[in-house]
Amino acid sequence: MNDDIVLLPLTDDDREQFIKDNQEAFRYGATEEFGLRDDHFEEDGEIISHKTISDSIDAGKAYRIMLGNEKVGGVVIQTDGEYGDLDLLFVSPKAHSLGIGYRAWCAVEKMHPEVKLWETVTPYFEKRNIHFYVNRCGFRIVEFFNSHHKGPHDDEDFEMFRFEKRIER
Repeated sequence: MNDDIVLLPLTDDDREQFIKDNQEAFRYGATEEFGLRDDHFEEDGEIISHKTISDSIDAGKAYRIMLGNEKVGGVVIQTDGEYGDLDLLFVSPKAHSLGIGYRAWCAVEKMHPEVKLWETVTPYFEKRNIHFYVNRCGFRIVEFFNSHHKGPHDDEDFEMFRFEKRIER
């Protein structure tokens, strides 16, 4: 198998599978942390709802992460000049710890050299994600949303970290 990572624009015929794969990746992280007693779901049985992912795809640019001919994850970004928002980045649990997420993130940065500030968020319990963003990709934690400090969507009662990565070129 070719070990080069390629980001391919998401196609309409792959949209539903992309959403299911994203939900599987988030569900895996929650189950790994909380086991079957998890109560952090947006919708029945899912950490991240179909609507949340679908809205993200509609508002941004979605890509499949390919390892050779195999779909191993996905990424959704939004860019506006020097600002970029990493809405979603997921790797299939079957492909964890192979450097796929990091190589995919490097490909995103390379695709958008104009972006000087990237932002993203992740749930507080996603230790793998926190490690990934801070220790692998160079983001820093800049805010912690919780019941005492609401996030950008005040209706969310979900604890999460906001990260930034400033790029000097």
